[in-house]
Parts: sequence; structure tokens; C-alpha cells
Amino acid sequence: MSTSPRVLSGIAAVLLLAFGASAQAANLGFLHDTPASWMKQADYDSLTHAVRDAVANKADGEPSTWNNDGLRNSVKIDATITPTKTEKDGNKTCRDTDVVVNAKGQTMTLHPQFCREGEGQWVYQKRH
Repeated sequence: MSTSPRVLSGIAAVLLLAFGASAQAANLGFLHDTPASWMKQADYDSLTHAVRDAVANKADGEPSTWNNDGLRNSVKIDATITPTKTEKDGNKTCRDTDVVVNAKGQTMTLHPQFCREGEGQWVYQKRH
């Protein structure tokens, strides 16, 4: 399955913005000691792939799990990814998703939404 850069960058953006990549640059100290502060690029990339797969293939309420085993990070990080609601409006389908990430006894929950036209690619939706 090929994925456009826009789709991948959208998923990565939700993960990176919610996690630590932007936290250090913006001095967002409240993200210190969250799972984001221990994630490396390989973790982000792998989790992005797992979120994309869950959105494309799991039913509402059907969880999938992810972990960073084998990604050369000494901190064990895991996540549960669950599409929670699918809505259709004509040719457009949108899916709300819960992503719960755990590391070192801390938990962070994200609620990204992805939409697509027809059978097109799922694209992360920025919320305003």
C-alpha cells in the first residue's frame, strides 16, 4: 500500500505536536516526564505506521496494540490505538481515534481524526 507524503506527514504531525519534538523547542515543560519525552524518531515512525494501519483496518471499538520493541530505545513504550467513531457524509468518511501511549508509568492520550474521500487515502484533520 503506498501512502502519500501528505498522509504520512499529517499522522506524524499529530504525534510530533502532541509529543515532545515540539515540546523542547517551545519550552513546554508540562510535557516533561510524559511518554513523549522518551520517544525517538524510530518510535514516532513506527507508531505513525500503527495508527495509519488501525484507521484503515480496524472496526470502531476494536483496539490494536503497538510497542517499541526492537527499535533501539532503552525505554519501553507501548500504545493502544482504537478507532472510536466513523461518520459518513456523502462521499466523505471521517474516523475519530484514541491513541493511548504509556512509558515509565506515565500515560498520554491523543484523539486524532482522519478523513478520506471515497476510497482515497486517510488524511489527518487539523482541529481549530
